[in-house]
Amino acid sequence: MATRAAPPANLPTKVVAVPPNQTLYVTNLPSTKVSKYDLRVALYMVFSTYGAVLDVVALRTAKMRGQAHIVFKDAAIATQAMRSLNGADFLGREMKITFAKSRSNVIAKLDGSFKPPAASIAAHVEVTDLQQSIFNAPVPGAPTAATTQSGLLPSKPQGSDQVMADAASPDTRGTKRARDEKEDESEESDSDVAMEEDSDDE
Repeated sequence: MATRAAPPANLPTKVVAVPPNQTLYVTNLPSTKVSKYDLRVALYMVFSTYGAVLDVVALRTAKMRGQAHIVFKDAAIATQAMRSLNGADFLGREMKITFAKSRSNVIAKLDGSFKPPAASIAAHVEVTDLQQSIFNAPVPGAPTAATTQSGLLPSKPQGSDQVMADAASPDTRGTKRARDEKEDESEESDSDVAMEEDSDDE
């Protein structure tokens, strides 16, 4: 079987062919008439007819409008889908499909070669002594190191607990309280009213 020779190094980057991989780069998609969710679902439905689709990335930002990345499980399936659907009509526009220049994070996570992006600038900020003392301060109301080492707990604040008046005598526990007489009379007078007969029973 004949193998292809590598393209010359002096070619511009736009001319150099991207090697086949599992991720397809789709352009010329409608961006104004369709919501992002509907676009992703429609792309998934079209491309999943060729094989297992792992991810569909379609963003509505100004830089990524009208573009999407489709991630397949296998590069052969991605190649077949690209050959079949390149130039096909999708929601009134012709899709332009090429292989993506870089591997998808989904594929990298599956094969174990995923490396999270470099730490952001905020991770390199120095923490001052004042900030460190604030972050390491004890939680208000929690026992301090001195009291926990000696085995003593901090004293309770005065007046925080209230004792019920009936709780002292064991005779009143578990007994029902008597109702007020006024409440009983008003309920009885309402319940003695005769119900009207329905006229539908004739």
